[in-house]
Amino acid sequence: MNKIIVLTLLLISVLQQSVVAQLPSTQYGKIIRHENFQSAYVNARNVDVWLPENYSPKNKYAVLYMQDGQMLFDSAITWNKQEWGVDELLSTLMKEGKIKNCIVVGIWNGGVSRHAEYFPQKPFESLSPSQQDSVYSAYRSGGQSIFGGKTIMSDKYLLFLTKELKPFIDRTYSTKSDRANTFLAGSSMGGLISLYATCEYPDIFGGAACLSTHWPGLFSLENNPVPDVFFMYLKNNLPDPKLHRIYFDHGTETLDAMYAELQSNVDKIMITKGYTKEQWMSKSWPGQDHSEKSWRSRLEVPVTFLLKQ
Repeated sequence: MNKIIVLTLLLISVLQQSVVAQLPSTQYGKIIRHENFQSAYVNARNVDVWLPENYSPKNKYAVLYMQDGQMLFDSAITWNKQEWGVDELLSTLMKEGKIKNCIVVGIWNGGVSRHAEYFPQKPFESLSPSQQDSVYSAYRSGGQSIFGGKTIMSDKYLLFLTKELKPFIDRTYSTKSDRANTFLAGSSMGGLISLYATCEYPDIFGGAACLSTHWPGLFSLENNPVPDVFFMYLKNNLPDPKLHRIYFDHGTETLDAMYAELQSNVDKIMITKGYTKEQWMSKSWPGQDHSEKSWRSRLEVPVTFLLKQ
């Protein structure tokens, strides 16, 4: 089972990037692609911006920045033929008045550099040199490095988000650019980087939805020092609960079976730091696994929590 999980995650990081860059088809709204968006900090990548039906420059919109942007809209062109169903869900919730009017910025991951870009850097740097070496030497099944030979670069990825991408989005589209209308979302490592961004840039981001948050950082809990440094980082760096909303969840199957005890530790930290049910939600979804199919089935909960009117 572990071998199957690891091989699946390898496919996620490599095959996603090799998918033919066809524009996603949507049932509602439209996609505008900014192809090979250039950056001084990370490799160029596609950025897909979803605009809802009746989008108008005369109005202002909240913005949801989502990781692994190639997996959000159209299962016909994703590597595993699954998607998050973002356009269908958000269109419905906006029409029903359950969430703010918003646009979605789908940021493609960096392929082989995905793990290095999404792994929170400051917690990693708090590890001892020998622990850092052990993290870098961790391998997937089949002998391939988890980090693909890349050094951890999540701080540079956040500079890309905050210094390059967000200013571009705010110039190009009719957005509400303040913290109260700027959110992030992602799953697995994408959940980790969304949380890390909110902690590192609390004046820019108002909250994060972290689905199936990959607290182990690696793919084994045995002799793994990573969760403890993540926990310590959160104790010292969680943003002001009065100004932010944070959502966590996990399933119980496949890779998600690793997360329950780790998430319980995080929940205790959240309470200690003053988060209440108004600013923080943590949910377990029995029977759900580590896949877009599962994330799609429960996406309404975190989206409504972050973007509620």
